[in-house]
Amino acid sequence: MTDPDKSLDVLPGTLDLLILKTLALEPQHGWGIGQRIQQTSRVFQMKLGSLYPALQRLEQAGLIQAQWRQSDNNRRARYYRLTRLGQKRLQIEISAWQRLAAGVTRIVEST
Repeated sequence: MTDPDKSLDVLPGTLDLLILKTLALEPQHGWGIGQRIQQTSRVFQMKLGSLYPALQRLEQAGLIQAQWRQSDNNRRARYYRLTRLGQKRLQIEISAWQRLAAGVTRIVEST
């Protein structure tokens, strides 16, 4: 059983959705994306070993684009932004997630 006070791993299949949603807010570098997801969710623990392969996969699929820029602490970092295709995919993923969450909620709350 999971301790409700501890961090959770991101559920399989949801990392892409979380990345796309984070990038819909503003372009961000990889570490910043992970931090934003952790801070916003307050429960997910982001593992960089999962995050960076997901970013590469999303970039290869044309859902995000990357460019090198200076970060806030004056280091060279790869910044990612959502493409038009990524924006469309985000809406599809949000809709699918909402249907899934509603179904799980109905089951969990049934008596």
